[in-house]
Amino acid sequence: MTDNKQENQINQPVSEDRHSREEPNVKEQNLTANPGDRIADEAQSVEEKAQQLAVDRVPDITGDVITVPTYFVVDEPNGEKKALHHVKDAEEISDVIRQARVDENGNRIWW
Repeated sequence: MTDNKQENQINQPVSEDRHSREEPNVKEQNLTANPGDRIADEAQSVEEKAQQLAVDRVPDITGDVITVPTYFVVDEPNGEKKALHHVKDAEEISDVIRQARVDENGNRIWW
């Protein structure tokens, strides 16, 4: 009966299971939407980070040509400058923007 089962089996061509072979990890593949999104392996100064661009002169969905910095430099309460990565630190960037939109009494300012 086993021989009969093998005779009736239909072998169809299928693609190779791409997860069964060894592949480079995400960092090795440098998988980011924009090369500028990548965070450098070596330490960088705030000034160096401030010069990095995530998107440089690329049309957005409206057709406007835009430039987006990789890091947004903000002033800390102690007076130091801090570079926030536009993807990794997006929530903190939003918090900074919200704080900037209130007056000294804590009232929200609308532009």
